[in-house]
Amino acid sequence: MNRRKSIVIGAALWVVGAGASPTFAQTTWRNYSCGDGSQFIVGFFQYDKRAHMQIDGKAVTLDKRLWLSGSRYSGRGVTLTINKAGTRLKHGKRPVTACETN
Repeated sequence: MNRRKSIVIGAALWVVGAGASPTFAQTTWRNYSCGDGSQFIVGFFQYDKRAHMQIDGKAVTLDKRLWLSGSRYSGRGVTLTINKAGTRLKHGKRPVTACETN
């Protein structure tokens, strides 16, 4: 995903979220770049245990899974793990890759 596309998606999400509810102010959005070249945006809402991700031009909602250290979210062939060791993404048939925030 190039920078322009990220800005357009982010602006669209902001416009939709700004009118949705007061919880918009308690939303955390993070941009990630991964070792395999993948890029994604993930949002966490205060009253929602799920992670809302934009990857490969598609919106994916990931359910929170039981995980002993850190947080793990998965759904529709995507698994996102966030813990002290870092952030890891498993997407489709690709191998697990390390990701960093932009």
